[in-house]
Amino acid sequence: MKILTFGELMLRLKTPEHLKILQADTFEASYGGAEANVAVSLATLGNDVSYVTKVPEHQVGQAAINEIRRFGVDTTRVLRGGGRVGIYYFEKGNNIRPTNVVYDRADSAFACSKPDEYDWDQILEDTDIFFFSGVTPAVSESVKETVLDALRCCKRKGIEVVCDLNYRAKMWDKNTAQCVMRELMPYVTLCIANDEDFEASLGIHAFDGDMSRGIEQIDTYREGMQEITRQFPNCKAVASVLRSM
Repeated sequence: MKILTFGELMLRLKTPEHLKILQADTFEASYGGAEANVAVSLATLGNDVSYVTKVPEHQVGQAAINEIRRFGVDTTRVLRGGGRVGIYYFEKGNNIRPTNVVYDRADSAFACSKPDEYDWDQILEDTDIFFFSGVTPAVSESVKETVLDALRCCKRKGIEVVCDLNYRAKMWDKNTAQCVMRELMPYVTLCIANDEDFEASLGIHAFDGDMSRGIEQIDTYREGMQEITRQFPNCKAVASVLRSM
């Protein structure tokens, strides 16, 4: 079984230990992104995985690709060009202080890429499963159109589509997310939704926001999952995780 994931590969700058960004004078550098992380995890488990993105042709772009490739992910379909790699700054939460992320990804090579740069008929050749997350269409309007093109190609080729709704409030508001994700969901055959994803991404209530009693809301989670399959009958299954503090 061959899997292909599509999304932005970014430079991750993390503060040492539990320091806040305002306190740090050094950062630990690594590379990642929602779909890149999935590709690496699947490859580590022995799966045949390819990853598609766009990064600049300079050394930072090459370092990002090298990091993904060393785990056994096929990066031969990665596009090259553009001016910069997207960046996100990460500070680990501590006790009651939550984890915080600051994005610096505007005008990245991936965000500025155009739909006609991706030959999906060729890219998706011999692919069984296509994976993307809600983070990707939130990057830019052109990337959203690129995702839609990919999904249409998957439908023509009979490729299974897995989507992790993965709502990020720092990237788009709920109204925009719902408008876009409801346009994409008719192509999805397996949906992953956690906590606020149901309502934020699709307008389906399943969680009241109280993480301390997440496990107690199993019935509303189940109803939310069933509602997704009712509204999008192409979706064969919905996966979710109940979390409690």
